[in-house]
Amino acid sequence: MFLLHLNDYDISIGSPGGFDGEALRQLVRKGSYTKIALLTDENTKRHCLPLVLPALDFEINVIEIPSGEQHKSLDTCNFVWQEMVRIGLDRRSLLINLGGGVIGDMGGFCAATYLRGIDFVQMPATLLAQVDASIGGKLGIDFQYLKNNIGVFKNPKAVFVEPVFLKTLPARQIRSGFAEIIKHALIGDAGLWEQLQSITDLSTVDWAALLAPSLAIKKRVVEEDPHEKGIRKALNFGHTIGHAVESFSFKNEKPLLHGEAVAVGMICETFLSHKLAGLPLASVESVTQFILRFYEPYPLDEKGFPELLSLMKMDKKNVGGRINFTLINPLGQAIIDQSCEEALIEESLRFYLELGS
Repeated sequence: MFLLHLNDYDISIGSPGGFDGEALRQLVRKGSYTKIALLTDENTKRHCLPLVLPALDFEINVIEIPSGEQHKSLDTCNFVWQEMVRIGLDRRSLLINLGGGVIGDMGGFCAATYLRGIDFVQMPATLLAQVDASIGGKLGIDFQYLKNNIGVFKNPKAVFVEPVFLKTLPARQIRSGFAEIIKHALIGDAGLWEQLQSITDLSTVDWAALLAPSLAIKKRVVEEDPHEKGIRKALNFGHTIGHAVESFSFKNEKPLLHGEAVAVGMICETFLSHKLAGLPLASVESVTQFILRFYEPYPLDEKGFPELLSLMKMDKKNVGGRINFTLINPLGQAIIDQSCEEALIEESLRFYLELGS
């Protein structure tokens, strides 16, 4: 087991061979919890829970919710809170969140607000959640098609990253998570970016070897700026346009996974990095071609630009009515708090559209 130590909790990276559960059992014994609930969805209940249960020596109460970003809502929270009351969770209880980013974000939010806050741990079951959503204490739900528009900052008691869960994922979920590894490299580690260049087939990647360096980048950023007042905004690279594209896609026939939308956003915001921050065209080409190696162009068209801009204007990262971006220059280094005119944002979207023509 490999440990990453943060200020007030640890991230345990387990063995690809399986979940042994010792760290979780120790945490439960130390906490002397009165009751323990586990939040999951139908997918992780079927594929991951059977890998976890044999290693546990304590009773759990399973709360199951439907999978999918569309269920990351107040309505689902209401169901979870009702189940917590029904089970009889008190302030000395523990919630284990076993699932992807939706489970971690929403489960943590429900725990942080139930009885003014009970302990919770994260057991991220997707690559996206393991390298991104599991670390940093940002919890929340979507509201009126806006990503994570209601939420809080609250750290878990621990995070258990288990590579064995990745073997249960379909290829599309792996590809979605890979986008956040790309992002971490582009904002914080040029050496990792160079390492990624050798990847041509995601089905052959040793993901366990990439988890620690990717998490280490986010760990460094989050510890320096836990509440996103400064450098933590670097983690938003690709997300200003990416979140808008993701929300836009919910209303259409082809909804995107989070990482797929971030891939769109990274291409557009790499273009903006050239226009606004002087990123060399050769670097734009390098990033664009690498991303297109794994992500097919999403069929946007100019008729959707006004709605995309409207969604960007409602982004919680904005300041003073200006759409806020994180850009890069050079590769491996972020530049936060950048803004530009709407016409240039539309130009970046046209740049993306031309790639698929």
